[in-house]
Amino acid sequence: EWRAMTAQSSGINAEYGEEAEEVGVEHLLRDIKDTTVGSLSQHLTTLVTALKSLFSKLDDISVYLGQVTDGTLPVNHPIIYQLQDVFNLLPNLNIPQLMDAFTVKTNDQNLVMYTASIIRAVIALHSLINNKTSNCAAEKDGVKKVEVEKEDKEEKEKDTSKEDSNKKDVKST
Repeated sequence: EWRAMTAQSSGINAEYGEEAEEVGVEHLLRDIKDTTVGSLSQHLTTLVTALKSLFSKLDDISVYLGQVTDGTLPVNHPIIYQLQDVFNLLPNLNIPQLMDAFTVKTNDQNLVMYTASIIRAVIALHSLINNKTSNCAAEKDGVKKVEVEKEDKEEKEKDTSKEDSNKKDVKST
């Protein structure tokens, strides 16, 4: 029984448009793009580059063999021997068991990289949320400290004014 992997769309954005949240999301996205060696995006980029290079080389070989068969280029036996060695080293993909083994191994490797990328993104989001929570708590504590300081100052002023009025009363008697 084979299960196909399907692409799931996802997005990260700042819901309320607040500047601090937007900056946090931008930092998070930058960190996700610049992940360490072995990330899913780097692996896929490397694969795409390798496939483009392979396509280019195969196209060059096809052009060369076409020119040899047309007679525009003479047969170069060392090149033909090298091509024969390359084709002899290719695996026989007509065997279903071999194809299944390649598919399973590739899927397993890609699943591990995809899971690691998701975990890395979740950890980065968790850190972002913890940072925002601690910043909000610090702001609330700062506001509370200012209010407490104002109340203390008002109490001291009241106490000072009471003492002054008591001293005046004592002097007048």
